[in-house]
Amino acid sequence: MPTPEPAGPPERHESPQERADRNLVELLQELRVVQTGVQILFAFLLGLAFTDRFTRLDLAQKTIYVTSFLLTVVAAALLATPVALHRGLFHRGAKRRIVDLSTRLTELGLAVLALALNTAVLLLMDVVLGPAAAVGITAASTLMFAGLWFALPRALRPR
Repeated sequence: MPTPEPAGPPERHESPQERADRNLVELLQELRVVQTGVQILFAFLLGLAFTDRFTRLDLAQKTIYVTSFLLTVVAAALLATPVALHRGLFHRGAKRRIVDLSTRLTELGLAVLALALNTAVLLLMDVVLGPAAAVGITAASTLMFAGLWFALPRALRPR
């Protein structure tokens, strides 16, 4: 018979300062992984504007491109801000505040990153398959991100 999971989070024997330290280390590690994806998307979009094919995009496609590019810049800024906060407030007794604000910035950054990725999907699918297919595929992709990145974690939170 499987062992039932505990009702709440596992009991840790750590001070509030130790908890804040651990939470910040975990958050910064998560951000390292996400930042790599943002950097790859940024590099792809940056390079795209300098290809011969780019000049053949119509106005709607260029608008989608600019939107995706700017959303990627905003996501990069939001997801790098926790590092800047940590550096700027290091040794000032603000670790808990850094963790709280960084968590909110990371959640917002993930939402903006999902939008950036989905606008990139929209652009690519529009160029490759046309606008009707692009809208359908992008809608499915958007639902996937919403479900996996936002709905699933909320659903799994202890009550």
